Amino acid sequence: MTTLINDPRVLAVPVRPTHEPLVRLADLGVRSASSGPGGLVRPGVADRLVRADRSLPAGVHLLVVEGYRTLEAQCAIIADYRATLAALHPDATAGDLDDLVSRFVAPAQAAPHVAGAAVDCTLVDDDGVELWLGTAIDDTPEQSGGRCFTGSPDIDDEARANRAVMASALEPVGMVNYETEWWHWSHGDRYWAHRTGAAAARYEAVPAAASGAAA
Repeated sequence: MTTLINDPRVLAVPVRPTHEPLVRLADLGVRSASSGPGGLVRPGVADRLVRADRSLPAGVHLLVVEGYRTLEAQCAIIADYRATLAALHPDATAGDLDDLVSRFVAPAQAAPHVAGAAVDCTLVDDDGVELWLGTAIDDTPEQSGGRCFTGSPDIDDEARANRAVMASALEPVGMVNYETEWWHWSHGDRYWAHRTGAAAARYEAVPAAASGAAA
């Protein structure tokens, strides 16, 4: 059964912050679609992405679509998606909506992107053309008919094979996938700690001043 990021066990994970500054992925040779804050992550995440990228088959590369996300941006995504779900599910309770929202966007207090601990990524060829992984990045469960779930049985063989290639590079370096989003991988956040059995998370939300300086 999938554990959502809003699970009380995840939210209860303590954080022992390392206070690592954000670093720019492009400066380390990792392809990034963002020249702004979305191209930033913690050094512990960046190092793992560099190693994962180098381990991919010849002609295949990681492309990070988004890394760090501001708290304000996270809250705006939550509010917008929650409103969409409330309209689709008028009889849903507040708790039901919390669960539905968390399949696609994490609650602000435990959001890996806000901590600089997560990336949304895909695979590209030498020319920068994206490989097929079954859906577009950021397709919601509603838009994709659930095919955004990493283990969806409804994707074709090409997408399944490419998801396996990505996992074979990211899992060995200590990145953890969020099972409702094939593109979302993290390290050092509360969800990572819960999944791996770590005693505490390493990264908490990045203060606005620090993120601004890094960007």
